[in-house]
Amino acid sequence: MNLDMLKKAQELKSKLDKAQKELNKLVVEGEAGKGSVKVTMNGQQKIISIKISPDVINPNKAGDLEKLILKAIGEATNKSQKVAAQQLKGITGGLKIPGLT
Repeated sequence: MNLDMLKKAQELKSKLDKAQKELNKLVVEGEAGKGSVKVTMNGQQKIISIKISPDVINPNKAGDLEKLILKAIGEATNKSQKVAAQQLKGITGGLKIPGLT
Protein backbone atom coordinates (compact mmCIF):
# COMPACT_ATOMS: atom_id res chain seq x y z
CA MET A 1 0.00 0.00 0.00
CA ASN A 2 1.53 3.29 -1.02
CA LEU A 3 1.47 6.51 0.97
CA ASP A 4 -1.14 8.13 -1.29
CA MET A 5 -3.62 5.29 -0.78
CA LEU A 6 -3.06 5.38 2.97
CA LYS A 7 -3.73 9.12 3.03
CA LYS A 8 -6.95 8.67 1.01
CA ALA A 9 -8.10 5.91 3.36
CA GLN A 10 -7.51 8.18 6.37
CA GLU A 11 -9.44 11.01 4.68
CA LEU A 12 -12.34 8.64 3.95
CA LYS A 13 -12.38 7.46 7.56
CA SER A 14 -12.42 11.06 8.77
CA LYS A 15 -15.33 11.89 6.46
CA LEU A 16 -17.24 8.77 7.55
CA ASP A 17 -16.71 9.60 11.23
CA LYS A 18 -18.06 13.11 10.63
CA ALA A 19 -21.06 11.71 8.71
CA GLN A 20 -21.85 9.29 11.56
CA LYS A 21 -21.87 12.20 14.04
CA GLU A 22 -24.18 14.17 11.75
CA LEU A 23 -26.51 11.17 11.37
CA ASN A 24 -26.68 10.88 15.14
CA LYS A 25 -28.04 14.45 15.24
CA LEU A 26 -30.53 13.90 12.41
CA VAL A 27 -34.12 13.30 13.52
CA VAL A 28 -36.95 11.68 11.51
CA GLU A 29 -40.48 10.76 12.53
CA GLY A 30 -42.73 7.90 11.52
CA GLU A 31 -46.41 7.75 12.34
CA ALA A 32 -49.38 5.44 12.11
CA GLY A 33 -53.08 5.60 12.83
CA LYS A 34 -53.41 9.15 11.48
CA GLY A 35 -50.75 10.38 13.89
CA SER A 36 -52.04 8.53 16.95
CA VAL A 37 -48.68 6.73 17.25
CA LYS A 38 -45.46 8.62 16.50
CA VAL A 39 -41.92 7.28 16.60
CA THR A 40 -38.92 9.61 16.56
CA MET A 41 -35.62 8.14 15.42
CA ASN A 42 -32.14 9.45 14.65
CA GLY A 43 -30.13 8.89 11.48
CA GLN A 44 -28.47 5.83 13.01
CA GLN A 45 -31.86 4.10 13.38
CA LYS A 46 -31.97 4.52 17.16
CA ILE A 47 -35.42 5.22 18.58
CA ILE A 48 -35.47 8.48 20.52
CA SER A 49 -39.12 8.51 21.55
CA ILE A 50 -42.52 6.91 21.08
CA LYS A 51 -45.69 8.96 21.57
CA ILE A 52 -49.06 7.21 21.85
CA SER A 53 -52.37 9.06 21.91
CA PRO A 54 -54.58 8.00 24.82
CA ASP A 55 -57.40 7.53 22.30
CA VAL A 56 -55.80 4.34 20.93
CA ILE A 57 -55.07 2.73 24.28
CA ASN A 58 -57.68 0.04 24.76
CA PRO A 59 -56.78 -3.00 26.90
CA ASN A 60 -59.18 -5.12 24.86
CA LYS A 61 -57.42 -4.23 21.60
CA ALA A 62 -53.74 -4.42 22.50
CA GLY A 63 -52.99 -6.11 19.17
CA ASP A 64 -54.20 -3.06 17.25
CA LEU A 65 -51.87 -0.79 19.21
CA GLU A 66 -48.96 -3.17 18.67
CA LYS A 67 -49.56 -3.05 14.91
CA LEU A 68 -49.63 0.76 14.95
CA ILE A 69 -46.37 0.90 16.88
CA LEU A 70 -44.66 -1.51 14.47
CA LYS A 71 -45.94 0.44 11.47
CA ALA A 72 -44.66 3.75 12.90
CA ILE A 73 -41.26 2.20 13.69
CA GLY A 74 -41.05 0.80 10.16
CA GLU A 75 -41.85 4.19 8.62
CA ALA A 76 -39.27 5.97 10.78
CA THR A 77 -36.65 3.32 9.96
CA ASN A 78 -37.27 3.66 6.22
CA LYS A 79 -36.98 7.44 6.38
CA SER A 80 -33.80 7.24 8.44
CA GLN A 81 -32.20 4.71 6.11
CA LYS A 82 -33.00 6.79 3.03
CA VAL A 83 -31.51 9.94 4.53
CA ALA A 84 -28.43 8.07 5.76
CA ALA A 85 -27.87 6.41 2.38
CA GLN A 86 -28.18 9.75 0.60
CA GLN A 87 -25.74 11.41 2.97
CA LEU A 88 -23.19 8.59 2.79
CA LYS A 89 -23.49 8.27 -0.98
CA GLY A 90 -21.59 11.51 -1.48
CA ILE A 91 -18.79 10.35 0.79
CA THR A 92 -18.43 6.82 -0.57
CA GLY A 93 -18.98 7.80 -4.19
CA GLY A 94 -21.89 5.37 -4.47
CA LEU A 95 -19.71 2.46 -3.32
CA LYS A 96 -21.75 -0.08 -1.32
CA ILE A 97 -19.96 -0.53 2.00
CA PRO A 98 -21.60 -3.13 4.27
CA GLY A 99 -22.81 -1.60 7.51
CA LEU A 100 -22.75 1.92 6.07
CA THR A 101 -24.90 1.96 2.96
